[in-house]
Amino acid sequence: MFFDEYYLLLVVPTIILSLWAQIMVKSTFSKYSKIACSKKLTGVDAATILLRSNSITDVKIEQIRGSLTDHYSPKDKKLRLSDPVYGSMSISAVGVAAHETGHAIQHALHWGPLALRSTLVPVANIGSALGPWLAVAGLALSMPILLNIGIFLFGGAVLFYVITLPVEFNASNRAIAILRANNVLTEQELKGVKKVLTAAAMTYVASALTAVMSLLRLILLSQRRR
Repeated sequence: MFFDEYYLLLVVPTIILSLWAQIMVKSTFSKYSKIACSKKLTGVDAATILLRSNSITDVKIEQIRGSLTDHYSPKDKKLRLSDPVYGSMSISAVGVAAHETGHAIQHALHWGPLALRSTLVPVANIGSALGPWLAVAGLALSMPILLNIGIFLFGGAVLFYVITLPVEFNASNRAIAILRANNVLTEQELKGVKKVLTAAAMTYVASALTAVMSLLRLILLSQRRR
C-alpha cells in the first residue's frame, strides 16, 4: 500500500520468512514424495483407515487438482486430497492425508478452536479484504474514524490467523499419534512425516506473524498521526 519505516522493520522480515517457509515446505514435500512407505498405502488409503479407526463414517474423500491444495471442509464434511497425495504411496502423501484427517477428527469431536476458526471465516474474509485499505484511507484523508474501523476489521482477520495456529499444530499432532497407533508407518517413516508437517506448519506461523506485524504497523501509524 505504501512504504514507511514500520513496514520495513516489522512487515518485510515476516514476508521474507513466508517466502522461506514456502520454499521449505515445497522442498521437504518433494523430498519425501520420492520415498514410498513400506506398507504401500496411498494417501486415500491412509485417510480411509484413520477415519474408520476413529468411527467417522460421514466424511467423503475426494481428489482435487493442484499441489498442496489439500484441505478438510467442515461445512461439506469432505476431505479433499490433491493429485500428488490422493493416489501416491509416498511418506509425504500419507503424512498430509493424515494431517487433513486430523481436522476431520477435530470436527467430529466438536473441538473448540476449530469451531471458533470456522466461525471467524466471514470476519477474516471481510477484514483482510477491506481492513487495511480503510485504515490507509483513514491515514491519507486524516479521518480517525475510518482508520479505527479499518484497524478493527483487520484485527478480526489477524485473530483468525492466530487461532489457525493451534488448529494446525493439533491436527499434525493427531496425525502422528494416529499413524503410530494404527501402525500405518514405521518410526523411521514417521520422522519423515514430522519433517513434512513441521515445514507446512512454518507457513502458518509466517502468515500469522505477517498479519500481526501488519496490524501493529497500522496501530503505530495511527498513534503517530495523532
